[in-house]
Amino acid sequence: MSTSPLVGAAMPARRPVAALTALALLGGALAAVVTSVPAGAVTTDQTYWVPVDKQITVRGHGFGHGHGMSQYGAYGAARQGLTYREILDFYYPGTTWGTVSGQVRVLISADTSSDLVVSPAAGLTLRDLGSGTTYPVPTLDGVKRWRLNVANGRTVVGYLTSRWHRWQPGGRSVLAGDGEFTARAPLTLWTPAGARTYRGALRAASPTAGFADRDTVNVLSMDSYLKGVIPYEMPASWSAEAVRAQAVAARTYASWSRAQAPNRYYQICDTTSCQVYGGVGGEDSRSNAAVEATARQILTYGGGPAFTQFSASSGGWTSAGSVPYLPAKADPYDGHDANGVHDWSVTVDAGRLERTYPAIGTLERIRVTSRDGNGDWRGRVWSMVLDGSKADRTISGDTFRWVYGLRSSWFTIDPTEIMARYARLGGDRSVLGRVRTPEYAVPSGAAQSFDAGQIYWSRAAGARELYGPVLATYRSWKGPEGRLGLPVTGVQARAGGLRARFHGGDVYAREATGGQALLGALARRYRELGGPRTSGLGWPVRGTYPVARGERADFETGRLTWIAATGQVKVRRTS
Repeated sequence: MSTSPLVGAAMPARRPVAALTALALLGGALAAVVTSVPAGAVTTDQTYWVPVDKQITVRGHGFGHGHGMSQYGAYGAARQGLTYREILDFYYPGTTWGTVSGQVRVLISADTSSDLVVSPAAGLTLRDLGSGTTYPVPTLDGVKRWRLNVANGRTVVGYLTSRWHRWQPGGRSVLAGDGEFTARAPLTLWTPAGARTYRGALRAASPTAGFADRDTVNVLSMDSYLKGVIPYEMPASWSAEAVRAQAVAARTYASWSRAQAPNRYYQICDTTSCQVYGGVGGEDSRSNAAVEATARQILTYGGGPAFTQFSASSGGWTSAGSVPYLPAKADPYDGHDANGVHDWSVTVDAGRLERTYPAIGTLERIRVTSRDGNGDWRGRVWSMVLDGSKADRTISGDTFRWVYGLRSSWFTIDPTEIMARYARLGGDRSVLGRVRTPEYAVPSGAAQSFDAGQIYWSRAAGARELYGPVLATYRSWKGPEGRLGLPVTGVQARAGGLRARFHGGDVYAREATGGQALLGALARRYRELGGPRTSGLGWPVRGTYPVARGERADFETGRLTWIAATGQVKVRRTS
């Protein structure tokens, strides 16, 4: 695949492009597992825990595979004054300049396995490829269409008035081989999706000898073909030098593709699986000028056309390809104000991975195990492990990309709020120690357990850590299921002891008095009085407990009593 086209990539484009599905582009890779790490990859140990709501934020750089020329990079380089030759020399180092000529055979994907139908045109001719004979197509009154289709495995010619009629060129009822139409001007082809116009010849080609169907193939000169490619691959309104660079890269790629299949009935297709081609309807005078300004020019390597892959945006680093002139290298031209896909982010549902790989059970964490080593986060993802409650599954970064339709495999995953808090505390070097469990749901929030504590999350307060006697006391009051609810603060140092606030009260702890919970109005009143520092009550020695008319808490030098009937809290100091 040559490119992730710029059309639809947050930049101006002439028209939308019909792209292959993610599964088709992936070539079935969703069913594959990664069995080895490619040469040059670096081993990583990057863990991303999955939140209980399964919504994960993925951040990334670039759009496409990143091999070869960045189209946004070419635009940025042109804006900095580079010529198209300088742009191409940067993205394809080690190639040399050459020229190409001849025709190319393009599969028209919108008209495969069907008949070939064209409108009447001045100078319309039919060529029988089996005999080599060319027949002028007669001008007949009332003819709306001409057709090549199949009868008993042979090609027949027809024309449409109020109904279809058979025409016998040279008195022959069938052609000796495949047939093609040409005319003095571009031909209008009628596909199941509507009319399209093409330069050159339109051929009804047999995929295999004796095959019952015919595929439509457009046969035309290389530069005529390029005119219908460039506006689909790069906005023609971009800097002229960038569009010229695109013309040479696309011409070279088409020449390379032609060289791979010199005898096949088609040599390149018209979708993103090859490079997008729309015929005359896709042309633009500005990109036509770029084709003409670079006429016949290509890049070569080892005596043949180079494999000039390109993608929309490198994200700041190109990715190593399969040939020496597609190296991984820093790209200083990609990151400019017009590039909306240099950086990107999207929130996705981790549940999709569970549905795609049901054998893993509940997805608990994602571990990136290898990357290409270049740029942020150590580069593009090579391999990753889906760590589930029942089983693990190793997949490639590209597989993950296509599951979610991400722009590239150069991405990271934002930590959950709990894990972000854990990192700020010092991670496994903090008082909490190592991670023990995945994130799990609690009433009104979530929690995660560590060797020496827990972090709880609520929408109102975010992530808060508990440990030591504060956590032990909280658990004794049934944790998030009890009256305290979820924490509003983490554990805080207060006047020689510890405190944590909760939605329903507070917990205080120190060595002399242990952990004590104050609930509701008692906690609020103690806070108003200044807590252990200035209340005159000291530290609580017995947390909230019931009395005849309400609730009470005892302190080092007094008590607080809540009267249920009035809602008042009475303060009694003993010293």
